[in-house]
Amino acid sequence: MNNVLTALKHASTYASSLLLATAIGIGTSFTCHAQSVAAGEYSLTPFESQFVASREGKPIGHARLIFNQLPNQLWQLEYESKVSKYFLTDKRSEVTRYLNTVAAEPTHLPLQPISYVYARTGTGKDKGLSITFDHADNQFLTSIPIDEEVQFALNEQFDNQFFRIDVPYQLSLGKRQFSYSFINYRGTSREYNISTVTTEIQRLPIGELQTIKVMIDRSASTRQTFAWFAPSLNYQLVRLQQFKDGKEQGDIQLRVFKNL
Repeated sequence: MNNVLTALKHASTYASSLLLATAIGIGTSFTCHAQSVAAGEYSLTPFESQFVASREGKPIGHARLIFNQLPNQLWQLEYESKVSKYFLTDKRSEVTRYLNTVAAEPTHLPLQPISYVYARTGTGKDKGLSITFDHADNQFLTSIPIDEEVQFALNEQFDNQFFRIDVPYQLSLGKRQFSYSFINYRGTSREYNISTVTTEIQRLPIGELQTIKVMIDRSASTRQTFAWFAPSLNYQLVRLQQFKDGKEQGDIQLRVFKNL
């Protein structure tokens, strides 16, 4: 969800530059069963989260995360956001499809990305990216723009969204430090280092929740990003806040959570 915070940061810059923020697809009907993938309380199950986006306490947009099970051992993660300030708008979407793989004791969730699609519209230039993951040949194919394919070594990297659903799993196992190597929405290799900070109560639009606070360290960035996850909601994300030079750039808070 860092794309929403990126959006909020650029909202003020664009209002002095540009707003940023960050898809779709429901498969045919099927019977869904929650899958236990850990000894703890976490379960691999469909859900929808809706967030309010703000900057310095002022509402500026919204975001939504939908995780759904599809036929043929597939799962789909959709993320969409829309932010606006004055006459500036930014709408983003990301869609990843995963193959549910078999692993006795997986280091991460047993989900292997097979495709990823990103789209951005609004004030300024529209952008898009699609990625196909070829795990058998250790490569991924990216098109910028669509239909201009370029191949790169995959080297066990994830897609830009995987951490959004895997961090809850890691926290349910009691892990305090872990990392992700992934291909971001620009088609570039990046790494996040996650570390737990504390446990605390958060008062959010959805209500009061006991949470685990983590810090997301992006080695190539000077920004500070904090995220809160609620064990009572299957360890899912309930808040994300970003700072730069001690000043808040954006904040998203959970207002609705439901199992699908």
